[in-house]
Amino acid sequence: MTLMVPGFDDAVVVRAADAEVIGGGPVTGRLIADSSATGGALSAQRITLGDGANGATPHHHRRSAEMFYVLDGAAEFLAGEEIVTGSKGDLIVVPPNMPHAFAAVPGADADLLIVITPGVERFAYFRHLQRVALGELTPESLLEVQERYDNHFLSSATWEKRR
Repeated sequence: MTLMVPGFDDAVVVRAADAEVIGGGPVTGRLIADSSATGGALSAQRITLGDGANGATPHHHRRSAEMFYVLDGAAEFLAGEEIVTGSKGDLIVVPPNMPHAFAAVPGADADLLIVITPGVERFAYFRHLQRVALGELTPESLLEVQERYDNHFLSSATWEKRR
């Protein structure tokens, strides 16, 4: 086991009012701390999903684990080939290379704190997603940046049946 010692010297403090907000409607993201702010230790976002809204399609990360903490509501998570339902206060952590996805449970909203460690510069990825949602970029453009953001898309029959 290797211990990663972050490369930053001061505490990272991000006030709620200072977090960049992207999206709106059924999916809203708050960009809290990017990898560059934490010396590579982690990246953190808060994602709020409206009733049954999809958060992320099936994908995996080769170099990072991803933690989901349910702040409020209820969400479904793909973890490998298993569907896990998380409610307020539940924690789900997926290791590198494990297929995963998330969405609000139909009939419920979900508010999630998401942390990726070690960190990856994710803010630009979420801005890219926003541009896709606005029609400024094609969904296929995400395939061109998979390696840069360590976000590798895949298909999952388990997730497709559920969603």
